[in-house]
Amino acid sequence: MWHHIKPSDSNLRIWQLGLLVVMLGAWHLASRDQQIAFFLGEPILVAGRVWSWFMPFGLGPSMLFPEGLKGNANIYIHLGTTLLETVLAFGLGTVMGLACGLWLALAPTIGAVLDPYIKAANSMPRVILAPIFALWFGLGIWSKVALAITLVFFVVFFNVYQGVKEVSPVVLANARMLGANQRQLLRTVYLPSATSWVFSSLHTSVGLAFVGAVVGEYLGSARGVGYLILQAEGTFDVNTVFAGIVVLTAFALLLDGIVGRIEERLMKWQPRTGDTEKL
Repeated sequence: MWHHIKPSDSNLRIWQLGLLVVMLGAWHLASRDQQIAFFLGEPILVAGRVWSWFMPFGLGPSMLFPEGLKGNANIYIHLGTTLLETVLAFGLGTVMGLACGLWLALAPTIGAVLDPYIKAANSMPRVILAPIFALWFGLGIWSKVALAITLVFFVVFFNVYQGVKEVSPVVLANARMLGANQRQLLRTVYLPSATSWVFSSLHTSVGLAFVGAVVGEYLGSARGVGYLILQAEGTFDVNTVFAGIVVLTAFALLLDGIVGRIEERLMKWQPRTGDTEKL
């Protein structure tokens, strides 16, 4: 009986939206208790915060959002700061991780020498570097970018390193027999092998880039969505805290979706799961 109601490709989106409605409904019912609302907030008021941030001049349905909706044009400055930090960290961390992963995978002697230091750096809780970066780069965006880079770099690095290491020796031998030099091997064998590993790491790196930027704003900043959340926490305004979380989550999903689209374009050569099952 259950196979008739399980999600399929055609109605999966409906199931996902239905789950969201159920979760929001449960949250709304629970928040009718004021003691619970103090800790979890109220979804209607959270929506009101988000609306008031993005709608200038206080435009909004006051009947739905009973608390005063005061337009806050500064949200664009705060959000722009956080997004700039995130995109810079994501881009720089990805490029650095890709370059270092390829270099050490193709230079096994150097990789063996640096192996314990790389593992030590990866094992370090890198959030503790935030005060050092603030000292080095000041309280501007670059201290947040530096912290987020340390989170993104190692995820990309280890995936690229593993992807290159797992290149089939048979494929390499055949390519060399056909006269491929090191540069041609890099372009036609190593990079395609590492690409799927890279994109699997990028989906994780998007969230980590946001984490680094927001944590940096927590520890010292005058702008950014993390700064807004910190200010709200100081006044026990849980609705604004959740509104900030919703905004960050929405833009993290947007950036992850962009990565997914790029992945689809660059990975057309890779067979889909459904295609392999048919074979």
